Amino acid sequence: MDGKGCVKVRTNCYSTPLKPGTRTQARLLPAYVEIWQERECVARHERSFSRYEQVLDLEHYLDVLERKPGALAGSSPLQQWRERGRWPESFDRLWQSLQERHGRYEGTREMIDLLTLGKRHGWDRLTKAVQESLALGCTDAAAVRHLVTTNELVRSRPEPFEVSGLERYDRPLPEMHEYDLLLNSGAVAGAEVAR
Repeated sequence: MDGKGCVKVRTNCYSTPLKPGTRTQARLLPAYVEIWQERECVARHERSFSRYEQVLDLEHYLDVLERKPGALAGSSPLQQWRERGRWPESFDRLWQSLQERHGRYEGTREMIDLLTLGKRHGWDRLTKAVQESLALGCTDAAAVRHLVTTNELVRSRPEPFEVSGLERYDRPLPEMHEYDLLLNSGAVAGAEVAR
């Protein structure tokens, strides 16, 4: 693996989420290239039949971009996602709005945080949440985050249960008229003391 976290398979380089220098194995399939590390598939790319091409997945660089958010705008993985149709126009609209609201650096950081949600919860779910948020006129990252995780927030209602036998705890209401007499006699005595 090279210094950019890519594995060279024949003449092409394929990105991985692994640290540079990690030992890996590559499986060359008819339509895909799989990168394996310790019996686990860590990356799968569509196979490129070109020569000397870099095949990069933006998802593999999110950890680095969290530390260096300024690198997202001109990154090759982002450009490749746009070319492959994996970066919808709605992401650009949200990103632009986040930058206008929070500044270029913080807006990009918020966008990267949202992209990590896509990695965790699925890209289709994130795309749908971004589109729904924009349709509602809300361009806040917290709103998108809520829409992505809303299915996890739904709790099932408990089944109603029969309440019986509580009658034994019923007690008669207290008689308050004697207490009122004490209050009234105290008011009369207080008036005499005030004279």
